[in-house]
Amino acid sequence: MSILRCFLFPFTLLYGLIIGIRNALYDLKILKSKNHSIKLINVGNLSMGGTGKSPVTLYLASLFSEKFNVAILSRGYGRKTKGYKQVEINSLTTEVGDEPLMFKSLFANQITVAVCEDRNFGVEQIQTNFPKINVILLDDAYQHRKIRAGFSILLTTFEKPFFHDFIMPCGNLRESSNGAHRSNLILVTKCPEDLSENQKSEFRKNLEKYNKPVFFSRINYGELVHFTFEIPTIKNVLVVAGIANPLDMISKLSEKYYVESVIFSDHHDFTRDEITKIHRKFDTFAAVDKAIITTQKDFVRLKDKVKVWGLVNYPWYILPITIEIENEKEFNKLIIDYVGKN
Repeated sequence: MSILRCFLFPFTLLYGLIIGIRNALYDLKILKSKNHSIKLINVGNLSMGGTGKSPVTLYLASLFSEKFNVAILSRGYGRKTKGYKQVEINSLTTEVGDEPLMFKSLFANQITVAVCEDRNFGVEQIQTNFPKINVILLDDAYQHRKIRAGFSILLTTFEKPFFHDFIMPCGNLRESSNGAHRSNLILVTKCPEDLSENQKSEFRKNLEKYNKPVFFSRINYGELVHFTFEIPTIKNVLVVAGIANPLDMISKLSEKYYVESVIFSDHHDFTRDEITKIHRKFDTFAAVDKAIITTQKDFVRLKDKVKVWGLVNYPWYILPITIEIENEKEFNKLIIDYVGKN
C-alpha cells in the first residue's frame, strides 16, 4: 500500500462504514425504497464515473423508442438549477446539465428527457405530465436507494473493474463491491477489440460470487462530423475534451492521426478565454491538414457559443460513439422481458 493510501485508509474505513450502514438499513427495510407502477431501468456503477453510462443509456433509448414511450431521468449534474425540469432541445447546459441535453439533442421528440435530483419526485412528475410514458431510464441512480428500479444494469470497465478497486478516498468506489448484488446484470464496458475467450473467462471468475449475467461491450467510434466547416484532408488533430476518461478516444484517434490534446475535468464549463487559448494552440501545433475534435457531450456545452466565441472560424468536429454489446440478442431479451412483464 502506498504512503498516500496509508494516510487515507482511516477515511476510507469511515466512509465505507457509513455507506455500509446506510445500505444495510435499506436491505433490512428499515429505510424504505419506493416502488412505482411504471417500468424503471437503472443504469449505474459503483465507481465515480467514466464507465460509459451515456452510451449505454443511448443504446437502451434506441432499443425501446420504436415500441415504447421512453423517458430518461437524470440528476442533471453541473446544472445551476434545482428541482424537476423538462429538457428541451434549446435548453442550456446550465439549466439541465450536459448529458441530459445531449440525450435530447440526439433523440429530439422521440423521447422525453427530464432532470431532478429527487428521483422519486422526478418519476412522479413524468407520469403526471406524460401519462403515455411506459419506460423510464434512470441515468446514474444506482446509489439512489430511495427509489426502487425494477431492473438495474451495473457497469464496470474492463481495464479498471470494481472488484480491483477501493472505496473512496483510497480508491474510486462510491460503495463497496457488495453493491453488485443489487444488480440484475453486469455489463463490462470499454473492452479491447481483441478480447480473448480466456480473458473473458478470467474476468467472469471475479464476478461469480454475484451470480449475475455478465456481458462484454466495446465502444465503436464513428466518422467525424463537422459542426463549423469541413476541410478536405485531416492528418493532425487537436483533441478538446471535458469527459471522465478521454484516453480511449485519444488512443483511437492516434491510430489514424497525429494527436495533441487539451483536456479538462468531466462536465467542464468552458470559458471564452479557454477557447481563445485552444484556437491559439491550434494555430501553431501543425502547419496544414488539421482539425479540432471534441465529444458529443462537450459539443452541447459549446453549441451556443459557436459564433460569439469564434469557433465558426475553425474546423471543429465531433467524434460520435456507440456501444457494441456481445451476445446482444440475449442482453436485449433480458431487458425487454422485464419491460413486457406485467
